[in-house]
Amino acid sequence: MNVTILGDGAMPTVSSIILTDNGHRVRVWGFFPEQIAELAARRENTRYLPGVAFPQSVRFTSDVAEAFDGAELVLAGMPTQYIRPSWRRLGKHCPAGLPIVSAAKGIENDTCLRPTEVLAEVTGGRNPLAALSGPNIAREIAQHKVATATVASADPGLAKLVQKLFSTAYFRVYTNPDLIGVELGGALKNVVAIAAGILDGMEAGDNTKAALLTRGLVEIARLGVALGARRETFMGLAGLGDLVTTCVSPHGRNRSFGEAVGRGRSVAEALAATASVVEGVATTKSVLALARRHGVEMPITQAVHAVLFEGQSPREAIAGLMMRAPKGEDAEWA
Repeated sequence: MNVTILGDGAMPTVSSIILTDNGHRVRVWGFFPEQIAELAARRENTRYLPGVAFPQSVRFTSDVAEAFDGAELVLAGMPTQYIRPSWRRLGKHCPAGLPIVSAAKGIENDTCLRPTEVLAEVTGGRNPLAALSGPNIAREIAQHKVATATVASADPGLAKLVQKLFSTAYFRVYTNPDLIGVELGGALKNVVAIAAGILDGMEAGDNTKAALLTRGLVEIARLGVALGARRETFMGLAGLGDLVTTCVSPHGRNRSFGEAVGRGRSVAEALAATASVVEGVATTKSVLALARRHGVEMPITQAVHAVLFEGQSPREAIAGLMMRAPKGEDAEWA
């Protein structure tokens, strides 16, 4: 098939490798002509994934009309907060009926919409949509280390098509009917990953990290169910699987950003030192807004928000969490 990848970050780079390995024809579109020209010349994503080569057959363009010329499927790989502004340029060139697969993991600020909800708005609801998510560290996949993912869509046929397109000997894709849960899992785990990084920076220990992941998963599932997701989804690849990977991997940018904050850097300094977009920072605002809107208690998210945006120190945030009123563990899932 002819597949167009929108975005030039780490996951779009890896997706071009997976799809090419499966015999598909890939075109990568980027917003900035100079960056696309550099990728085409070097055949390497030196900014986001240095040392990883693009397959020779991958084509590059910054021309909006050319991006969709002959495309049979689109992978939208730009960060969540860039979807709407990017599609102001892209939308009128995207043919109705062309399937779009989102690889973004976040929630849009102000609207609190998931990536496929934003795509539905900017395309006028004319295109079938899916979300691809899971515990996917790009560099490991580029090295053909075994990884898994899940694809969710309201259209079972589209989910199966994406599963077939992306499944290789080193990348196994499952289908899931719960689009809400798959997208929320991918977004909310980034907030917990920032907290995990802060703990690493403070050298808080393994017991503390285990407590965070366990209680963080409770928060994720609690909000997800309130928004219409299936609780079981958060026990799967897009929930627990992605949460564990993002919270422990040294390559995870949300965890690495949090670690810098935990070591004493300011939020601005930690962001400036990160080449990639740290999706969890913006997502923290959206998640807390959703929690308040739906009356869902999310103390870890609230603590991360206090550290990032309210000037609270990590130690004060931890103390606040530990001094909350005692509760029964089983009741927390209700």
